[in-house]
Order: sequence, then C-alpha cells, then structure tokens
Amino acid sequence: MQKEQTRYSRLAHITKLINSKFELRPLMEYVITAISEEIVQCDSVGIYLPQEDGNFRGYVGKPEVINGMTLDMHLIDTKFDLLAKEVIETQKTIYIPDTAKDRRPDPRAVAGFGIKSLLALPISYEGELYGLVFLFDYGIPMNLSPDEIQTVEAYVNMAGVAIRNTNNLARKENLISEKQLLLDLTRDLSMSASIAAVMDKCFHYISVVLKNDNIGVHLLDPLAGAKIKPTNLSEKSDWDKEEWLEKHDELRFDPSNDPVFDEVIRTKKPLLIADVTKDERPNQEVCRSFGIEGMLMIPFVAMGEVLGALALVQFEKNASAYSESDIQLAQSIADATASTLSNLLYMDKQEVIIEERTSEIQTKNNELEKVVAELGSLSREKELILNSVGEGIFGFDLEGKITFCNAATDSILGYEKGELIGHSYKSVFDKAQLSMKSSSSIKEGVKFRKKDSTSFSVEYVLSAIKENGEIIGEVVTFRDITERMRLEEEIRYLAYYDKLTDLPNRILLEVLLIQEISRAAKSKGNIAVFYLDLDRFKMINDSLGHSYGDLLLRDVANRLRRTVPDEAIVSRQGGDEFTILLPEFQYHNEVLNLVERIVNSFAEPFSLKGSDVYIKTSIGISLYPQDGQSAETLIKNADAAMYKSKEKSGTYHHFFRSEMSDRSLENIMLENALYKALENEELEIYYQPQIDSRNNQIMGAEALLRWNHPIKGMISPLDFIPIAEESGLIVPIGRWVLLNACKQLKIWHEQGHTDMTVSVNLSGRQFEEDDLLTMIESILSETGLAPDFLHIELTENQIFKNTHFTIDKMKELKMLGVKIALDDFGTGYSSLGYLKNFPIDTLKVDRSFMADITKDKDNAAITSTIIALAQNLGLDIIAEGVETEEQLVFLTAKDCFTIQGYYFSKPLKADALTEKYM
Repeated sequence: MQKEQTRYSRLAHITKLINSKFELRPLMEYVITAISEEIVQCDSVGIYLPQEDGNFRGYVGKPEVINGMTLDMHLIDTKFDLLAKEVIETQKTIYIPDTAKDRRPDPRAVAGFGIKSLLALPISYEGELYGLVFLFDYGIPMNLSPDEIQTVEAYVNMAGVAIRNTNNLARKENLISEKQLLLDLTRDLSMSASIAAVMDKCFHYISVVLKNDNIGVHLLDPLAGAKIKPTNLSEKSDWDKEEWLEKHDELRFDPSNDPVFDEVIRTKKPLLIADVTKDERPNQEVCRSFGIEGMLMIPFVAMGEVLGALALVQFEKNASAYSESDIQLAQSIADATASTLSNLLYMDKQEVIIEERTSEIQTKNNELEKVVAELGSLSREKELILNSVGEGIFGFDLEGKITFCNAATDSILGYEKGELIGHSYKSVFDKAQLSMKSSSSIKEGVKFRKKDSTSFSVEYVLSAIKENGEIIGEVVTFRDITERMRLEEEIRYLAYYDKLTDLPNRILLEVLLIQEISRAAKSKGNIAVFYLDLDRFKMINDSLGHSYGDLLLRDVANRLRRTVPDEAIVSRQGGDEFTILLPEFQYHNEVLNLVERIVNSFAEPFSLKGSDVYIKTSIGISLYPQDGQSAETLIKNADAAMYKSKEKSGTYHHFFRSEMSDRSLENIMLENALYKALENEELEIYYQPQIDSRNNQIMGAEALLRWNHPIKGMISPLDFIPIAEESGLIVPIGRWVLLNACKQLKIWHEQGHTDMTVSVNLSGRQFEEDDLLTMIESILSETGLAPDFLHIELTENQIFKNTHFTIDKMKELKMLGVKIALDDFGTGYSSLGYLKNFPIDTLKVDRSFMADITKDKDNAAITSTIIALAQNLGLDIIAEGVETEEQLVFLTAKDCFTIQGYYFSKPLKADALTEKYM
C-alpha cells in the first residue's frame, strides 16, 4: 500500500511538472529517478531521444557515466541492436528476462556490461514515437513482474506527454518567430518603391531562412509580351549580376521552354532538385556553365497568376538540404513579395495601364447608366445579377433621393429591403457633402453611416447616370474597408512600436532622431542620446523566469516615461536596452540633471509579483553635433559609452569619446574573426619547455595558445584572450587546447619520453563550468593519458575569488588524479594563511620578479620567500621568465632548479620542441 501511494505521488508530481511547463531535462531526470527508485534491482536506466539523422542518442540516465563515457556519447545502432529496431517499428514494450536465450539485444553491449536481463520501452504518445527507454542489469537478472513493467510504462507514458508538450511549445515558438519575420518583411516591402528594392528585401529574408545567398529571379516582362526573363540577382551571390545576365544571353536560355520553369509555373509550387546530374528536367548545359549542382525553385504567385520564380542554386555537391518547413516559410516570403510585385511589375507600361483602366471604368459606368435607365423594367434575371455583386451599389436622383440599391447595400448599412428608397443620400454619408461632379477615381477615408448611427470607413466610386445625353442622377459603388484599415494600423504599430512596453522601437527611434537632427541642423541646436542597459537583468530572467523579466521591463519603461521631460522620447532598443532622445537642450547641466533623475528613479525597488527587486542601469551618452551627425552614429556611440560605464564599477554614466568607438569596432571585428578561428584551424599550440637546470633535461612543457590570423599574422593573447573570456568562446577554445595538448603528450610518451608532463592554463570562465570535471575526464579517457601527467594551472587571483567553491572544485580535480599548479604566484592578493588549505602541487614564481633579481633587493627577497615557502609546504617550485645566467645562478643557489624561460628556450611548436630536446 505504501509503495502504491509513493508511486501515485511520483506520477502526480510528474503531472504537475508537465502542467507547469517545467524544462524537459529536469523532468526527464525525475522520470529516471522515479523508475530507478521503483525498480531497485535494475543497475542502469537511460532515456534515448531521436536525432535529425534518424539515430537515437542518450539524453539522461543513471548512472551518468558508464565505462568512462557520459550517456550523450552513446548512440543506438539498429544494425546491431535488433531489440531497439523492433521497439521502434512496433512501439511496444519488450522484456527479455534472459539475454542468453535472445539474439535481439546488441551483443556488444550485452558482453561489455554483462547484461542478463533487459527491458526496452517506447516513449510514445498518440501513435508518435518520441524516444526509447532501456533498463538493464550488470550481471544479476532483474526478474521483473508484470506489475513492475506496467509501473515503468506509466512513468514512460508521462515522459511521452512531456516531450509532446515540449515539441508543441517549440513548434509554437517557431510559428511566432516565423510570424514576426513575415511582419518584418511586410513592413520592409511597404516601404519599397521599386522592383529592385522589393527584390533586395526578398533576397535578404530568403537567405536568412534558407542560409543561401546564391539567389536569382526571373520575372514577367510586360513590354516583352508577358515573357519571363532573368531580372535580378542577390548582391551577395557568387556571380556578378552583369556576368549572370550575359551568360543567359550567351546560352539563349528561355524559361518558357524549360521543363523546370514549366513545372513550377504549372503547379505553382516549389520544386527542389538536390542533384541536377541525376534529374532529366534541368538544362544540363546551363547547369554546367553556371556550376550548378543543386537548385530550389520558388514561384511568385499573386491573385492566382505566376509573376515569375526565384532560383536558389548550390555550387557544391552534397550541400545541406532544406527542411520542408523552411521551404514553406520561403514560399510564404515569396507570396508576400508577389503581392507587392504585382503593383510594381508594370511600371514601365504605366500610361498604357492607366488608359486601359480608364477605359474599363468608363465601360462599367456606361453599363451602370444603362442599368439605371432600364431599372423600372428590370427583369428578375437582371435584378439577380445586380444583387449578386458583393459591393454596395445605390443610386440617387438630382434631388439627392435614393432611387435604387442592391442587397449588399441593405446588408452593409443595416436596412431592410427597400427601406432606403426615397431617403436622402446624405443619410448614408457621415459628414461629407457629395458634389454632383462624377469621378471614376476611387476615393478612400470617407465615413458611411449605418441605420444604427454607427459609422465605418469605405472606399467608393461616384459616377453620373445619363439618359439621352442628360445627367439624371448619380450611382455610388462602395465597399467596407474597416478590417483592412485595422490590419494596416496593426501592421504600422508592430513596425514602429515595441509590443511589450508600448514604447517606440529602434526603427521609429531612428526616424524621430533623423527628424530632430534635421531641425537641430537648421537651428544649430543640441541633441543628447542616452543608451541604457539594465545591470544583472540576465540574473532576473535566469533565477525568476522570463515572465518576471517582462514585468520588470514594463515597469522600467513606465518609470522612464515618468522621469523624462515632456519633449524627450523613450524607446526600447531590444532585450534590456533602452534609449532616451533629449532634443534641443541648451545647457550641459540639463543632460546631467536628466542622468541624475534616471539614476534616482532606479533607487526604489521594483515589485515583481510581490517580490522586491533592486536593479541599476548603466548609461552611455552621445551628443549632437560633436559625437556624430547621423542617427546611426549617435546611437552607436552612445552604446559604446554605455559599455564604458559597465567596465567601471560604481559608475552610472559615461559620455562618449572617440577612442571608444574605434576600440569597440576593433573588438567586434576581432570577436567575429575569433568565432571562425577554431573552425578555420587558425589556432595553434606552442610549448615552452620546463628544464631541470641540474642536467639540462626537459621535464615538461607549458601549452600556450597562439592565433595565427591569415591576414594580420600572429595576434597577441593579450588582445584576444579577454574577448574570448567575455564572449564565452574561451570554453570551446579551452577544451580544444586541453584535448590537443593531451594528444601531443601521449605522442611524446609513445616515443619513449614517459616522464614528460604538460601544463595547461584554465581560465576563470572554464573553472566555473559545471561540466569541467566531466570534460577533463572524457579527454583523458579519449587520449588514454594517465591523469598525473596533466598539470592544470590556475592563477592566484582566480582561486581566491570564491574560496569555498574553489577548494571543493580543486579537490574534485585532485580526485581525478591531475596535478594543480598555482600560476603568477606573488602578484595577487592571497593570504599565506589560506595557502596551506588549497590542494596545490606546484608554485610558479611570476616572471615579473625575475627582472633585476640580482640588483633589486625587493624582488630578490620576494623570490627567496616564495621558494622557501614552497619548500616548507612540500610543493614543487617553477621559476618563469628566466632569461639570463645571473638569474639562473641566483635561483639554483636557493635550490630552485626547474626553470622556464628564454634562457633555455622560447615557446616552440611540437615538432620543433621534439627536434631540440628529444
């Protein structure tokens, strides 16, 4: 009974976690814990989720590490694991009580772990497979009962619901993202006045979705008999536009006779050809001339008519495929573009089009005149035709009395049939007075009034009714455009305002700032741009959740509105960044006073769902005209000044100086290049030997990271390491250094240098990573290196930043068997009393003490003290930066024999170090 209550409690808790939208991994970990506590006789439980390539990879499980590998390193291979294959195909639970009598389980796993019994279950919901669960033993059969298997299935079913909910949420987020992208596209297209501008926007959004800039477009040419011709090419394409057009002429390529274009135009659907050489439809001569290996064709369709097609081509074999959802989104972009194109495509033939439309309108007016003239004797057939028109139509005589109206008019205006006849036309028009002068042009913005006195917006055409050449009245054709205007207003709002805070967004800010700059240029006035970034906002989101973060952003927006003068403009740039535009100020004190008011507005706590939260803001300020004469420059420079405020603790604001912009741009360019450096194999490891001065034999080497930029050459670590730290790139880069240093040391060991060690520096960012120990353990396992030959170097300031956390982390490193060296000792703020508490193996004397060690008494005394301290604590001692024989003599006299520095060798590549010392 107790066990059942516990089981129901666990299931209830899982249900609660699912309904509270708990993150997937903790929830799956709870499911694993529930199963392992329920089935105590199983030794391992693991959940495996499907990957894009169709394989299943370990996600969570107990134990977390099996045979030196974390669960996410395990892949299910259905070629060997026939049990997994059967579960995937049947979506049924399979229990194998004795693996010796069943050939379906993977024989490698059975032999490796000594598995005697095995339970495999599908994670599914409503017929869709979301993953697999495996329970097995390490030698003692589990002997599961049907009730126990049923209990595990209950937990696994809950996991299926959780994954289904997570997938649905991901789909909703993707839909929201796609909707925002289409709204952005609609906004950009609405501001484009030419076909070239429209296509540039289309190319940009298509390339964002499909990650391909090689895009060309073929459009209808009205001047060439509506023939489809090559029209434009993305500026980012590998081909030059002129060469692209010339090549089409040279090949005499005619899309109207091309099977690929014919299929796209006929079906009005996208067409993907992954390999043109294996498909008979593409023109092979054209593909060879352009170097095309694969293509995706997307039609432009407006009002059911094909206006042309986009061609996205790939110049490499086996290029990455497009997903069906991305192709559908790209088609939506093309559809939106087609709507705008349809209004611009015939601009070269504008006079002809206007003449044709005028003729059409005149013909319709003549028809309406005839209808009105014959109205008294209309047949039922003609009356039905008039009433079938969806637009409202009514006529009135020279006295303004309504003489006829169709059913649509009655319906739209809320009248009964025939009720309007005899009323003045003025009862329909809200306020406007109609002149009796007819016009065939469409008018908008006029309000019509319904029977219940409510008004609505219409567009209408007013035409004269003639009989025997005499005007006898007027006829009005109209339609309700209320919904269209509402949508247009919503689109305008989304384009220019931030939905969360109701503040102007960055686009509207730039428009307003441009206007203010124009006014200030004429009046020789001043403008201040404030750029605000909330301090510790990420902590609010991470600790309390995004709903709290959104509340905080709304409260900040409201406080800023109340704080700034009436003439100032507050906007949200995005994230936790805000801007304030202060126009036409006269005195510098006005800017400083506003800074003070902003800072004071953050003094009071923000109340978030009953919790008080204190938060500050960093402010950067740029001034017009001295700091920039364009909106973009002023915003960029205020942003750079804001980052300067963040650098200095206790500083709330900073005015822009020119060197900030130069440095920020340089850092951005360096950071962008650093992202590619690892992928492009620009990073290198140099090794500085550590020599035993008693016999001049190498004992080990320190691995030092170098960046050999293809254009700038060697970039100093002092320039790029801080950027790597700030951006988080130091984590993957640090892992790369550690992995390759261990690989190289293993090579040296295999060459016979079995006493050799390697030292690797660990950054503060790496040291704080949760998976640091797992990462080091997996690298040692992968390279087969014994842990005691790896020395991890930590700086003095680094280990004293959080003493308790650091000691625990260092003890865990020691348990792995690696050695720990304290680098740059003597330069930080450590207490010698604390030093004995840290599990350190080696002290490294900083190179700064080597300079003038034979002449500077202070340097000599400090160095002697450090050496004596290490010896008394039983620690190894290494002296860095030794360059002269005098320095070496001083150190050896103090019994410090392990030397690192230019006296013996500068840092060398692995091959050069091998040649010199081995």
